[in-house]
Amino acid sequence: MPAQPLGWFKEEITDSSQMKGLKYRTVGLAADVMLEMGMSVVQLPGGEIQPAMKSGLIDAAEFNNPTSDRDFGMQDVAKFYHLASFHQSQEFFEVTFNKKKFEGLPEELQAILKYASEAENSNFYWNNTKSYADDLVKLQEESGVNVIRTPDSVMTDQLAAWDSVIDRISAEDDFFARVLESQKVYAKSVMNYLNLNQPDYKLAYNHYFG
Repeated sequence: MPAQPLGWFKEEITDSSQMKGLKYRTVGLAADVMLEMGMSVVQLPGGEIQPAMKSGLIDAAEFNNPTSDRDFGMQDVAKFYHLASFHQSQEFFEVTFNKKKFEGLPEELQAILKYASEAENSNFYWNNTKSYADDLVKLQEESGVNVIRTPDSVMTDQLAAWDSVIDRISAEDDFFARVLESQKVYAKSVMNYLNLNQPDYKLAYNHYFG
């Protein structure tokens, strides 16, 4: 899935210093990162986010994407929607099978399950990305939401906070440390290639659409 937005705020965030002390909804490792940045993190299930914003229990929140956020009615309780964040920059869905049952199937049935899962993964990404794009426009044009790219100062501080979080957890959990190292090896190689090879798509977008 695409990276998740930083989320919904009652006022525009122009500098990372504004994040400190805010009561912010997120979950998982993102909660550790935001705590490290000085935020007051509240972990709430999805259905409670909008009412919590409305009542003032929280000041800001992230959930997932423009489609889900719009369905929750976040546009009714906040008008500043910040896109781009490192807090959940990558995620994926997985289709799981019982290993023993899977290995007991004929090879052709194993192949069907494998390729059907890969096809659904691609289909999900393509269709949801279009849905997110369409609903983002609706949030802007129909609900008066101010869509703003998260300032670099916030994202820089997220990286510094992430460094502290992973150092702490790696010292406590050897498996976490080994997974992290594997990811870094992959990222260093692959992102070096992508950063050098990928054209600036924003340049092309502005050329055609202004």
